[in-house]
Amino acid sequence: MSLQEIIQRHNLFECIQCGVCTGGCPVSKKVNLNIRRYMREVAVLGRITIHPPNELWGCTTCSTCGVRCPKQLKPYEFLIDIRSIVVERGEVAPTIRDALESVYMNGNPWGRVRGKRIEWCSDLNVKHFSQGAEILYYVGCTTSYDMRAQNVARSLAKCLNSAKVNFGILGEGENCCGSEVYCMGEKGLFDYLVEENTKIFNKYNIKEIIVNCPHGFDAFKNRYKQESFVVWHHSQFLAKLIDEGKISPARSLNKTVIYHDPCYLGKRNNVFEEPRKVIENISGVKLLEFDRSRGRSICCEGGGGRMWIDVPGPRLAEIRVKEAVEVGAEILAVACPFCLLTMEDAVKTTGNDEKIKVMDIVEILALALT
Repeated sequence: MSLQEIIQRHNLFECIQCGVCTGGCPVSKKVNLNIRRYMREVAVLGRITIHPPNELWGCTTCSTCGVRCPKQLKPYEFLIDIRSIVVERGEVAPTIRDALESVYMNGNPWGRVRGKRIEWCSDLNVKHFSQGAEILYYVGCTTSYDMRAQNVARSLAKCLNSAKVNFGILGEGENCCGSEVYCMGEKGLFDYLVEENTKIFNKYNIKEIIVNCPHGFDAFKNRYKQESFVVWHHSQFLAKLIDEGKISPARSLNKTVIYHDPCYLGKRNNVFEEPRKVIENISGVKLLEFDRSRGRSICCEGGGGRMWIDVPGPRLAEIRVKEAVEVGAEILAVACPFCLLTMEDAVKTTGNDEKIKVMDIVEILALALT
């Protein structure tokens, strides 16, 4: 994509240089990311200079800049296109390069073989979608392979089985959804994944998909540009099951919980109420709110490829954990595998291991079903 095409695609001449995007960016101070400078260079000077690499790769694509822009521009999408230029030049960190190569070779960015994708359910009653299932549970790469995140999949399977939902998985045939591939700027690979995944969905005539990752949810819902299936984030589907009386948590947990809104679920897709409904329907739970919640929620710094590149500086997740501890929360509830992992790391680095626990909302719900 040429700079002229980028100018037209993102309406850069509409930018009034108000600075709201940079001022609202959660990582701008950390890495000196000046979104306006990049936009001005391209629109006015017709060139792009990649200043310190951490600036470009510091963006988490949380979409705060787009939400706040008075001209309704999407600076984060502009930065993704600039990343595409950098990727085409081959000027990326080895960790980014390896993640992209692994997606192409293995269908996941974690460098793991396909055979390991179903280890999380080896002892569970989970069938392949082809065995008469009605709804696909698309597990996703991080939830499939990361040992901590695997418990989210196990907990969701338990809840779905409890509600007698006829679901199945794709097993070793599941591919990366491509969300982070797109955000890292490798759009050719993303288009390939869309094509391959669409073929699989059509092969099995899949009409409904449940995902526990907001990034996969956003990709399927907004980037695949299809109308052949409906996609549910697991918080939405669980809230629906609760409304229908198919899940009734019986065990009282007696815990103080605070919920963190994931960027890709909240700011990107306006899903705010359903995760809270799941938590509030668990007996004995006291739900707290962060001062900065919902559309003002702080990014965990896991999106936009940031799981595969280290950007120096204080972690936003550490700020989040400290805030949760200060208000007396015993559980920091999340609804995203990236948030789960970044927050758990922050609990350790802030020395709050004994004070607070990070759990996905479905893990909390599964405990209440015991």
